Amino acid sequence: MRDDRYLSPAMVCELIPGMTLDILAVRRHQRLMPPYYKPSGNTVVYRESEIHEWVANSRVETRCG
Repeated sequence: MRDDRYLSPAMVCELIPGMTLDILAVRRHQRLMPPYYKPSGNTVVYRESEIHEWVANSRVETRCG
């Protein structure tokens, strides 16, 4: 079972190559995935398992030939 700890936006960026704080902020503003939590006014956190699920669901199938 995956660790279900809470990650800061910076920790999400470390986990996903190419992800930036700006990209995450835009996605939050547009209410796009990944889901996030705001336990207090300026605090934003993500659940690690939901980040892994989001990335896994973004798989793109390719065809050969």
